[in-house]
Amino acid sequence: MRVDDLAADQRGGSADSSADDRHDLIALGQAARTWGAISLQTFGGPAGQIAVMQRMLVDEKRWIGQRRFLHALNYCMLLPGPEAQQLAIYIGWLLNGVRGGLIAGILFVIPGVVALLALSAIYVAYGDTTAVTAIFTGLAPAVLAIVVQAVIRVGKRALAHRALIAIAVGAFVALAGFGIPFPVVVAAAAAVGLVLGRLAPRR
Repeated sequence: MRVDDLAADQRGGSADSSADDRHDLIALGQAARTWGAISLQTFGGPAGQIAVMQRMLVDEKRWIGQRRFLHALNYCMLLPGPEAQQLAIYIGWLLNGVRGGLIAGILFVIPGVVALLALSAIYVAYGDTTAVTAIFTGLAPAVLAIVVQAVIRVGKRALAHRALIAIAVGAFVALAGFGIPFPVVVAAAAAVGLVLGRLAPRR
């Protein structure tokens, strides 16, 4: 990825749609340190993890443009499996090729693995999870606040038009209020987006 390509990507220019601008721009060691820092802050499930990547990679370091980040997020949301980790692997690959993708993917899961091992060791050693349950009960409100803040942060970037806000609200109502299956909601949103794209492509 050349410097001028990255600048165009950040402006939302033509380089944002290029499929071939994944050449090394960021030093691998610097990228590894950044992914390590991200992995230590990814609490609150996928929403919190995505918000941390948004803040560090797009807002602060500007290693990837906002539009490319959102496009990648959209694809990862449609794929089976954990979308946040898929997004991390893709961005790691985009910045540093296969090695970058492996580093991002491995570092992304290490804190969770360590936490699970620690909790398992506590359970095996003491046979009582009352203390652990109490700790997580206390953490639950904080995690909820992290998720809400993350959704608001990402939503402000993704929902840049009233039509997109209407689609988001409609999808939420369909899922939470009427229990419509997720694939049906996704297909309907895609159809609405296609129609809007044809009628008002600039928006």
